[in-house]
Amino acid sequence: MSATLSFTAPTEHGPQDITLAYARVGAGEPLLLLHGIGHHRQAWDPVVDILATEREVIAVDLPGFGESPALPQGLPHDLPTTNAVLGAFCAALGLDRPHVAGNSLGGLLALELGRQKLVRSVTALSPAGFWTQPERRYAFTVLAGMRRTARSLPLPLVERLSRTAAGRTALTSTIYARPGRRSPEAVVAETLALAHAEGFAETLRAGRSVLFTDDVPGIPVTVAWGDRDRLLLPRQGIRAKHAIPRARLVRLRGCGHVPMNDDPALVARVILDGSRGPEASAPGTSLSAVGS
Repeated sequence: MSATLSFTAPTEHGPQDITLAYARVGAGEPLLLLHGIGHHRQAWDPVVDILATEREVIAVDLPGFGESPALPQGLPHDLPTTNAVLGAFCAALGLDRPHVAGNSLGGLLALELGRQKLVRSVTALSPAGFWTQPERRYAFTVLAGMRRTARSLPLPLVERLSRTAAGRTALTSTIYARPGRRSPEAVVAETLALAHAEGFAETLRAGRSVLFTDDVPGIPVTVAWGDRDRLLLPRQGIRAKHAIPRARLVRLRGCGHVPMNDDPALVARVILDGSRGPEASAPGTSLSAVGS
């Protein structure tokens, strides 16, 4: 079920009225899904039905992305503000410490929610924030280039390109290892989402100073990285493991930066395993997950 929710978030800049779009499906313990910069909640579509067999799944458009409007004027799209908004969003929906899984920017947000003890478990897929400064500059340059391209392409051209595997590769190979598997309709929708994302520039600007070095104690944490990630290089997963020593580190073979479409069954299994508690996410465990 797709919906919008208006609520008041207690930010560092005072109470603010916020509206977020989201989709909710399934039954069980709640699982919040957070997408990356320039994307939208539909990035999770390939895994939602699998996850919904065991969890109540809530996929949300982050502020200024997808169908969610940007934050109110003067409110920064930074980590503290966005996490305050997400905490208030969960409270407004009646979610008591949900599990959370996030990709890229969403992975960073998920880890911060975990550090604040606002969630039961964290699964972070190629999370932002474990970069060196040269790696960050490279990723931000690529993202800015993708944004310029998305904004410059006429819709008829995007639609024409999306109809062939070669065209989908040209449009999305930076984030998918297997772009031909993405449906034409999804490629058009996410290209438009990137082009029209109101929060893109401010979110990217706020990320320049982000470096996640804190531990996330007391809850199960899984950090998973596609071994074909071309945006945030897989070696950043090792830094995440050093910062969060008790985390389970998983390699997603054959997957790119947004792995949910590259291998939905594998990604869903990793998320569900990570949300089943300490017995499923043994502290300090490192493993390689084998994709198809």
